[in-house]
Amino acid sequence: MKPGADASLKKVFAGIGVPPDKAFTPDAFQTRALEAVAHSDCLVTAPTGAGKTWIAEQAIARIRQQGGKAWYASPLKALSNSKYTDFSKIFGQTHVGILTGDRQENPDAPIIVGTTEILRNQLYDAMHRGESLATDFVVLDEAHFLGDEERGVVWEEIMIYLPARIPLLLLSATIGNADRIADWLSSIRSTPCCVIEETVRPVPLFPLFFHPSGTLMPLTVAGKKDRGQHLHQKVNRYIKSRPRRNLGRSLNLPPFDDILRVLRKYHLLPAIFFLKSRADCDRALDACRGQLKFEESRHRQLGPIIADCLEGTPHIANHRQRWHLEHLAVGSHHSGQLPAWKLVLEKLMTEGLLDAVFATSTVAAGVNFPARTVAFLNSDRFNGKHFMPLTPTELHQMTGRAGRRGMDNIGFALVMPDKYMDVRLVARLLSSPPSNIDSQIRINFSMVLNLLLSHRPDQIQDLLKKSFATFLLSRSRRDTGEQASREHLWQDFLRHLGFLKATGFVSAKDELTSDGSWASQLRVDQPLLIAEGFRKQIFPQLDSDLLAALIASFVNERETDDRIKKDQVADPLAQAFSRLSRGLRPFAARLARGGFEVRPLYFRPSVAIFAWARGESWENVVQIAEMEEGDLAMLIVRTADNLRHIRHLKDVFPEAAATAAQAIDKIMREPVVMD
Repeated sequence: MKPGADASLKKVFAGIGVPPDKAFTPDAFQTRALEAVAHSDCLVTAPTGAGKTWIAEQAIARIRQQGGKAWYASPLKALSNSKYTDFSKIFGQTHVGILTGDRQENPDAPIIVGTTEILRNQLYDAMHRGESLATDFVVLDEAHFLGDEERGVVWEEIMIYLPARIPLLLLSATIGNADRIADWLSSIRSTPCCVIEETVRPVPLFPLFFHPSGTLMPLTVAGKKDRGQHLHQKVNRYIKSRPRRNLGRSLNLPPFDDILRVLRKYHLLPAIFFLKSRADCDRALDACRGQLKFEESRHRQLGPIIADCLEGTPHIANHRQRWHLEHLAVGSHHSGQLPAWKLVLEKLMTEGLLDAVFATSTVAAGVNFPARTVAFLNSDRFNGKHFMPLTPTELHQMTGRAGRRGMDNIGFALVMPDKYMDVRLVARLLSSPPSNIDSQIRINFSMVLNLLLSHRPDQIQDLLKKSFATFLLSRSRRDTGEQASREHLWQDFLRHLGFLKATGFVSAKDELTSDGSWASQLRVDQPLLIAEGFRKQIFPQLDSDLLAALIASFVNERETDDRIKKDQVADPLAQAFSRLSRGLRPFAARLARGGFEVRPLYFRPSVAIFAWARGESWENVVQIAEMEEGDLAMLIVRTADNLRHIRHLKDVFPEAAATAAQAIDKIMREPVVMD
């Protein structure tokens, strides 16, 4: 591979550099948004890195000057932790609290930062008490999560339940139907919602194509007579060539050492490479070994910095990828990595100390992780179940990391031909408008139980009529469709209600029984199965190790190989798990007959969490779990989240609540959590 660049790029590359320092002046969209949120709800849509957080900071400062309180909600714990740190510096640590499930500090502070699920749960509690939420202003960050298939329902619930007296500021990446969302909010909250839209990136983006020969060329060129962008003729010629040469070589990975050499020559580093899988991200590091000769001075600079970052974290001090980080200035970032290791990478990348990070697309959301160049080797994305073609919004989210505000004059999106890359699709998506957001509201048992705490069924029917799904259909002039949507939600509610009545959680008068009342506090994925386990006294009330282990089996969502060596399994755990499985089998069958999802209870996660709760080493537990460290850490964190809900049942199950608290303390330790 020989580094080269098409002659047409000479002028573009001449613009690479660092912009001059200048005093901060808010952009017009920022000042307009700040003015709008003073007298109405406001939905701000702008590219990643455009400065949406500044609007929230200024609006919160104004609320505080008036003696009011504010709630800042984000979808990710990592993002909430980052904002908590930032806000503590801005407003003073005594004035800021954080609520993320596994972290609760200063909960009565006038400014609360937390996850959206915590905010939704507080709304449930406020409605139950007949009170208004104890805040005067709410910020929903990453509001495009409204369209997330798994978690969008939480955003929609918050928007429906939030009292109209509380102004709402929504911060979002660019979305296609922002006006429609604002119209919906205006209709259900009886207060106007203003849309402030910014489409200009803070750092211009230039799309490039990486030819397998090592030559860089423009991906697209402007068409004649305002016909938009189309593929550069040389790229088009390459795509049509047969046989077509791709970048992949051994193990289907490109020669990343050669690729970095090309990017280094044209000052296009640092770069984020979005790869198809975690395994590819990890294997890509070894594919960079050829650039070792370029990094001798870098090693002398990085070594002490990395050592300082890893001080006090023994579990990652000997990380298998530390050598690559120190000697090659490259790292692998994905959900299979421990949170502490990912934080080290983010810190080094943010400070401009790494040449490249190989990441899955999850790094694009909610992490301040900028680079000069983002590179794509595939045009699809794994959604948790299947590989699906990228959408405009997903691609825009990833390209939002290209070009660091205040550090770059220009950012680059680099398309690299490989067997999973549809070059024409990516070129089309880069100039496509953002995707529309659809409603993801759905009925679940936790929702029904919590709404019945404070509403009659007819009132709940009125709430369901406020759904975004109903609004979208009503605006599509399909009255029959609107009625069908309303009827579908209502019928699904009645189906859930009927099951709760048949199983003793709701009375014939449509009121929660005593069992239904405490079960409503189990705001977890499988509340009824866990509640049934407590009703039948299947869960150990006094053994924290066993309780943590059994709860882990409800949390695990992955198919697991349960063939475990007998010497890895303690008899008390085997007996407790067997009793749990047998005891819940009739109730699970009843759920399945009712058409409700029932996930199998796997034993291996229980064995792993039992070993961890009993104090076994992290390395041994990873071997038992047979999963990546990041997945194991997430299993432990989610198990602790479920245990916290059990801890809330102290009035009904005081022994189990106390045992759950002990279990949380045992499993939430390094390297799952950091000091």
